[in-house]
Amino acid sequence: EYVNDYKKVINDKVWCVGPVSLCNKDDLDKAERGNIASISEHNCLEFLDLHKPKSVVYVCLGSICNLISSQLIELALGLEETKIPFIWVIRNGINKTEELKKWISDEDFEERNKGRGLIIRGWAPQMVILSHPSIGGFLTHCGWNSTLEGISVGVPMVTWPLFADQFLNEKLVTQVLRIGVSLGVEVLMNWGEEEKIGVVVKKEVIKEAICNVMDEGDQESKERRERASKLCEMAKRAVEKGGSSYVNITLLIQDIMQLQSTTKVET
Repeated sequence: EYVNDYKKVINDKVWCVGPVSLCNKDDLDKAERGNIASISEHNCLEFLDLHKPKSVVYVCLGSICNLISSQLIELALGLEETKIPFIWVIRNGINKTEELKKWISDEDFEERNKGRGLIIRGWAPQMVILSHPSIGGFLTHCGWNSTLEGISVGVPMVTWPLFADQFLNEKLVTQVLRIGVSLGVEVLMNWGEEEKIGVVVKKEVIKEAICNVMDEGDQESKERRERASKLCEMAKRAVEKGGSSYVNITLLIQDIMQLQSTTKVET
């Protein structure tokens, strides 16, 4: 229905394709999606292989996360208090990175969580991580790429939008598809106003949301995971031969070829 309505609005052809992340079958392509990872695929898999299926939460708030250090410290403490294994990506260049690194070092955060937590500084091989059987939840900023990647592997999410379309994407995940739990963020993290905005999510809220998503014994959590799994299967069928994405790519190629033929005839 949405596609048909969109065609009417723009009064033109529409080809819906994706999730494109599923088109990368090669492990190296997955590992280098978007950039060269700052940690080897082997190190990630070695950590994940130590843990049970669906027992690890993956935390990544995007390449341009602008949360202040005190907020990220709340995130760290919330993760620690869950007692759940985690992989946490801290991208280089984010606001107050050095302050956070100093806190992690001074508080022996990594040592305290040795074997249970893995911190990746820089770019992470996200699809390699999300595709691993040990991953049971994804704390995300709801960027469109990350949202689709989470859906394409059937992982339920904890949502923490920061700005732009991320708040709309969160509603899709939590209210329409019902495969995520919101942290309740309602304030846009506007650039230049981070210190003024301050801490918007406390560690207790972070802990509760993660535990909610990761609790396999809870009926609501189980149903959420089942919905995520069904969407994963739908996404896989879409990119397979005969699927909607496959068909649309074929139609797009045919349309381009037809346009080229018409142009040659006219010239």
